[in-house]
Amino acid sequence: MKTLPYIFEESILFENSDFILINKPPFISTLEDRNDPVNILGLTRIYEPNAQVCHRLDKDTSGVLAIARNPVAYRHLSMQFENRDVNKVYHAVVDGIHSFVDQLVDIPIEKQNDGTARLSRKGKAAQTYFSTLKTYKNHSLLECRPVTGRMHQIRVHLSFLKSPITGDELYGGKQFFVSSVKRGFNLKKLSEERPLLKRMALHAFTLQFDLLNGEKIRVEAPYPKDFQALIKQLSENQR
Repeated sequence: MKTLPYIFEESILFENSDFILINKPPFISTLEDRNDPVNILGLTRIYEPNAQVCHRLDKDTSGVLAIARNPVAYRHLSMQFENRDVNKVYHAVVDGIHSFVDQLVDIPIEKQNDGTARLSRKGKAAQTYFSTLKTYKNHSLLECRPVTGRMHQIRVHLSFLKSPITGDELYGGKQFFVSSVKRGFNLKKLSEERPLLKRMALHAFTLQFDLLNGEKIRVEAPYPKDFQALIKQLSENQR
């Protein structure tokens, strides 16, 4: 069995003296979680004791995550996030067939006391652009480009567009079952079909920002196995 530090090292996409960029796996919190002792920050500090996470990904969201190795690097990237100079691209599989071309959702989002978020004029400004990358029988693969970084922003905005993320039951998404697309799919007797993806189908695909020397870096995170399996099933059973 792999040790935690080894698992962390396997996820590194890029590193220099200031930053570590990893491909965060799903089902692990970015910061400390009272329900789970294992988190990205804790694992990182085994590898780099002074590490600070520069932004967050939801526990069930996979993809590229930036971590600073020192306070100067942390401030440098934090200012870019604050000034909206960081380019973030997410990929999401959503329910339904949609043809978005730079579709902008510009609606404020308000954080709720129960840990969810909703659209509200009382909320903070939130803008996201959506474009369709590919359509399947009953689903679509979208590129999501958030301008701001509000809680559950992509999830809430996609729900507003009536294209909730597959598996995101909190905001109207449905679980994906292979039987829904594969003809002749048979289960073993007395067994119950489980969803192919045990989370929402959202992946932080790329992150682009300026390093301390002024050089621009763009890092791409490959899909994890569960996201790959979903795309494979959708592609093989398009019609």
